Amino acid sequence: MRSRVLQLESSLQQQAEQLSHLEHQREQSEWRKAEELRRREECVRELKLELDKERNKEPVVKYVTQTVEIESPSTLLQLSEARQQNEQLSEKLRNQRERCRHLEENVRHSDEVSCNLQHKVFNIACLYVKFPALQKRLSALPSTLRTIKTDYASLRSQVRNFSDFYGTAIKEIMAGINEMSEANKDLIEKYRKEVALRRKYHEQLVELKGNIRVLCRVKPVLKEDQHEEGQTVVVTTDPNNESALTVLSKGKAKNFELDKVFHPQATQEEVFQEIEPLITSCIDGYHVCIFAYGQTGSGKTYTMEGSVENPGINQRALKHLFNEIEERKDMWTYTVSVSSVEIYNEVLRDLLSKDGEKLDIKINPDGTGQLHVPGLRVMEVKSFQHIKKVSPRVSSNRITFGTQMNQHSSRSHALLTVTVLGTDLASGAKTTGKLNLVDLAGSERVWKSGAEGERLKEAQNINRSLLALGDVIQALKAHQTHIPFRNSRLTYLLQDSLGKGNKTAMVVQVSSLESNVGETLCSLKFAQRVCKVELGPAYSHLMQVLLWAPVSPSAPRPPACNSSASALCKHNCRIMSFAQL
Repeated sequence: MRSRVLQLESSLQQQAEQLSHLEHQREQSEWRKAEELRRREECVRELKLELDKERNKEPVVKYVTQTVEIESPSTLLQLSEARQQNEQLSEKLRNQRERCRHLEENVRHSDEVSCNLQHKVFNIACLYVKFPALQKRLSALPSTLRTIKTDYASLRSQVRNFSDFYGTAIKEIMAGINEMSEANKDLIEKYRKEVALRRKYHEQLVELKGNIRVLCRVKPVLKEDQHEEGQTVVVTTDPNNESALTVLSKGKAKNFELDKVFHPQATQEEVFQEIEPLITSCIDGYHVCIFAYGQTGSGKTYTMEGSVENPGINQRALKHLFNEIEERKDMWTYTVSVSSVEIYNEVLRDLLSKDGEKLDIKINPDGTGQLHVPGLRVMEVKSFQHIKKVSPRVSSNRITFGTQMNQHSSRSHALLTVTVLGTDLASGAKTTGKLNLVDLAGSERVWKSGAEGERLKEAQNINRSLLALGDVIQALKAHQTHIPFRNSRLTYLLQDSLGKGNKTAMVVQVSSLESNVGETLCSLKFAQRVCKVELGPAYSHLMQVLLWAPVSPSAPRPPACNSSASALCKHNCRIMSFAQL
């Protein structure tokens, strides 16, 4: 700092000397400029006077034109001399004009030089005006240097005391970290208790709503339907009762009561809010099935898949699933895998494979008695964006054709299966949740859809599988000992989701138009039968632990036991879940 101050003082002295020298040069320059300007102005005045004199002179040559007849040689000689004299006078006149032009150019050039000199004089005057401000700034530099010296001394004092401040601050920070660590442990423990309590209340809420929930969505009247015959609206909803709707058929009003009825203007978000608790159940280890049922063209695919701008249940459910996983990442780790199949003419096709490989349903050889599909491509996904990249492939592989009732009719049942494997980081407990998202092909009456040939065969298989689904629902409703799951590939594949201990929701899609009142009544009657089905209390699929409880202390430890009963086996082993523990 001291050397810096000396440098600044030296620089200040040099600048003062330079300023004095510049001022002396400026004064000399001003004197020379003024003298040059005065000389130029005198020259311009003289040139102007000379130019005026030349302009005021009378013409020296007068042109006289006469016509004469020349006869004598002397006259011809005089005429020749006159012509020569005339040419000489003309040449002098041209020279005089050229000189006048040069004088005018000199005058114009002198005016330009005079303007430039005036501009330079003005700039010099401006510099002279700024000179006092520069002197003032230079005079303020010493006080600034004194302030810098004071700050430098203060900084040196603070640097000497910094080590003491640093040690004290480190001790205070460490004490604060210890306090925060203790508070963190208490908060984590409270959070675990709150999560357990939230899960308990959530399960109670879903149980109160029923294991099979039936939702009804009324398709709005589209613009292309308004210009056709028989397009009178015959389905109405009750704004004061979200569970009721009325269908007018043959002059009679028929009322239906379901778990939830959405009016035609209901949004995709409103529909998903009713499904959202089931998605959370899947993460907690439950088997969940959500499927859309209804006639062809009633909006099932739109409800399940939606569009790019307005996604349906499938995309929203998967996004919610990964959001829940992100919130629980400090307590649980999850592995998510997806598979997708379609049932077309009672043939199972893999929608994730390029060529739609044909598959079959088998009993899992692991002894659990559950179903599996050998050769089915199961893809592990890490994020919602990863699933969005896979979805277009699934949609493009699905079979659709146009009929008289629907220009883009789905000719197969589509099933998207999401399996969630969870591990509790604290206890090591594992859960296995499964989410089946099903878009059923629409039921149709052949005489209305105009199906022929291959379309007729597809319609027959679709109606046959939906009839088998109705038989399964009827058997479940009557609590029959035998449930005919194997009557159709559709019901056989959904056996894990429609059996006991699972959570199921059905979205029945109906048309509000008079031309479809017959199909609407059939769909609503089927929905009412589903409402009365009781699957029993749902249970979470926690990993089971084998406990060995010998009858006496001297009993030998048995080899691996394959018993799956809750009672004691011959090895005195008991199968218990983490919940029972």
